[in-house]
Amino acid sequence: MSTVEAVPVEVPDIGDFEDIPVIEIHVSEGDRVSADDPLLTLESDKATMDVPAPFSGVVRELRVGVGDRVSQGTLLVTIEPAAVQVTMFRWDGERGRFNASDTFAFARGTDTRTAAAAVSR
Repeated sequence: MSTVEAVPVEVPDIGDFEDIPVIEIHVSEGDRVSADDPLLTLESDKATMDVPAPFSGVVRELRVGVGDRVSQGTLLVTIEPAAVQVTMFRWDGERGRFNASDTFAFARGTDTRTAAAAVSR
């Protein structure tokens, strides 16, 4: 079995805004989240923005609190992915590039031999 490490989630591109306050946190450490679930809310003088989970998983660590000020690239939380996605690429000699051919998703903790057998079919 392999372990999956928590992945950092940062403030996405929010335009020209900097030092935006965190006004609400929607998750706690240990919570399961789905892709696009709101993690926290930021509020500038012009807009309120929910920062969504980029993928499904378990929140492992909160790195900010209500009242903290953040900018693009600030680490917000870490999430342990619920699944690992593997994309296979095949060489397209006519076009001179690799093309994605198949995508596989495996539940967290899948035995690596089982995953390798599935991908090699």
